[in-house]
Order: sequence, then C-alpha cells, then structure tokens
Amino acid sequence: MSHDDEIEREFEDQLRELLAEDAYAVQPPPVPYPAIRRRGLVERRRSMAVTGTALVTLAALPVGAFALTGGASEADTATPSPSVTAPPAPAPTPSATPSGPSGPATDGQLLDGVDKAAAAAGLKDCLAYEMGGADRVDLGEPSDYRLLLAMRSTGDSNAPGDGHYVVAVREKGPQTRLICTIKDGVVSGLNVGSGEQGIPDAPVVMPDSNAHRLSMQSVIDRDRWRLPFRWASIGTVEPSVRRVTVSYGDETREAVLDGGWYVAAGELNQQVTRSPHVRGYDAAGRLVYDSDQDKYYMRTLP
Repeated sequence: MSHDDEIEREFEDQLRELLAEDAYAVQPPPVPYPAIRRRGLVERRRSMAVTGTALVTLAALPVGAFALTGGASEADTATPSPSVTAPPAPAPTPSATPSGPSGPATDGQLLDGVDKAAAAAGLKDCLAYEMGGADRVDLGEPSDYRLLLAMRSTGDSNAPGDGHYVVAVREKGPQTRLICTIKDGVVSGLNVGSGEQGIPDAPVVMPDSNAHRLSMQSVIDRDRWRLPFRWASIGTVEPSVRRVTVSYGDETREAVLDGGWYVAAGELNQQVTRSPHVRGYDAAGRLVYDSDQDKYYMRTLP
C-alpha cells in the first residue's frame, strides 16, 4: 500500500468516527412517558367536562330543540329550520268547590217528587234555621252532609199543614243526623241527633229513637190518622249487618244500607198500633237483630 493510500484510509477512519459521534449526539432523548400520561389525563378530563356541559344544556332545552348527534352528514350540517315550541297551555280553571250535599245511595230514597235539588235547598235552609233556646249550635255547611231521605210529610192536629221531610247525615265533622220539616217553603221544625249514644251494650242495628215523626202521627190523633200515610224508618247498622227488613202494618220493606245507615219507607192505608218491626241479618243470612227483642226499642205506639 502506497503512502497516499494509507493517508486516504486513515482519513476515512477518522471520518467514520466523526459521523458516529455526530449520530449519537443527535439521537433523541428518552420518551418522557410520565409527563405524556399526565397530559393525557388532563386532556381526557377536559373532554369529559365539555361533554358533561353539553348534556346538561341539552336537558335544559325546551321541547322542539335539536338533539346532539355523534356524527354530521350533509343533512346534519344544513341550516336548521327554527324549532317550534308548543304554545303555553292555558292556566287551569279552579274547580268549583261543591256547595251542596252528596246524594243518597239510591234514587228510591228521594220520594214523592222531592228531588235532589229540592232536598239540597231544604237542607241549606235547615242549617240556617234558628232554633230557640241557648246559643245556636254550629251544624256546618251543606257540603258536609249526605242526603239520606226526602219524602212528603202529613200534617196532623199537633202540626197542621202538609210539606216534606229532609233527612241528612253529616260526614265531615261531628256525627250528626238532621230531620228537617219544610212547609210552604219554610222550615217549620228541626230535630238534631248525635251518633254518640254511649249505650254500653248497643245492638248491631239501632233504630233512630228520635225519628218517630217519620213513622207516626200525633198522639192526639191516635184513632184518626190521615190516610194514606207516608212512613219511614231509619237507624244505624254495624258493618257485619248485610240486610235489614222493616215491617209496618201489612207490608214489609227491604231497607237500603247507605253508609252505616238503613233506610226503609212505605205507605200505610190503615191505622196501626205497633211500631215498625225491624230485623237485621248478617252475610250468612242469620238473624242478628230483632227489634222485638231490643229492650231500648218502643214496640207499641204511644
């Protein structure tokens, strides 16, 4: 090898060493993985926060607003037409507060042409009726009551003039029973009874002892009743009682059971001396009450 060849080879070796050193010098430093991971977590949280904001805004949008979609098509990117919002609904009209009583269980409890409207009007007048004696008892409002019976009344020597009765029971407030007599459109009498009798051995059926005006005429007219005579028998019943019959004169009536009360009515065409005979039966048909066996019941008319 000539001297020139040696010089050239030495130059090449030096050049390779220099290139190798430069290549090492420009080698990228190790990847900073922890820093990249932290930045990735920050970006992901930021993305989630943006998405959450979008969802909350969507929930608050009115009906007719556009929903967010995952991708956009030509139709998606077109200019949207304005959203249509339904006109506000009119404010609800407050329902009228019932001012009258509720009706009886059956139409058959409103007799002799005294319909619900007439009975309700009569009850309103009865509640406003000023009874003599001590301070007036607060009997409540007509809407507190349920009509139980309405029928014609037959005048006698003790209370001349015909008219009609309205019988109602209070459902809101103290348990109260009213028997009101109306003649010529004016209240002529009012009987108020309480359901709290306080009888220790009360039977399962209790005929109303103060409702005798509904089933008899004055004792002054004992032998000369005006006939035909509309009569009725009312009283309370326990839930175990499923059937009540009332016999008066020569007829027997099946009573209506109405919210803890029984109501029976008929018409007499002859003079009687015995009170209505009341019987009660349970679900099995067994006799559970007989007014003839009731020591509190007046079996014979005075």
